Amino acid sequence: MLATIEGIEILDRADQLANMIIDSEEAEYYRQCLYRLKKSKKTQKKIHEFVKMKDLYEEVQRFGKYHPDYKTVMKSIRELKREVDMDENVAEFRRAENSLQAILDEVSAIIGRSVSEQIKVPTGNPFFDSSSSCGGGCGSGGSCGCS
Repeated sequence: MLATIEGIEILDRADQLANMIIDSEEAEYYRQCLYRLKKSKKTQKKIHEFVKMKDLYEEVQRFGKYHPDYKTVMKSIRELKREVDMDENVAEFRRAENSLQAILDEVSAIIGRSVSEQIKVPTGNPFFDSSSSCGGGCGSGGSCGCS
């Protein structure tokens, strides 16, 4: 591929846009939340217990309700999942992650639509997917029925 001045300018502007997103308040908040999530011994203990139980859950799933520990494991996995979900650091991290993802989705949609209205942008967000002919997520791996 030959490098053209126009191609180089596009790459430079893409780098500038990426740096603006990296330097944004949302990205900084995301990094702070991730740091707190990783540094909290209490949160990490909950996550570690959940991961261990998840391995046991996958073992039980091979046999389904016929596994002798089926009910115990199913109850435990739900309880641990709820504990992890209700953890303050996990919840805050997910909010930060969703906020940053919303920015990335919006930028992707703006860039795609500036090229052509027919460009499909797989955001996974119904707000952005609703304006396309796709019924929600060409990039989701399912058959979306786009024409």
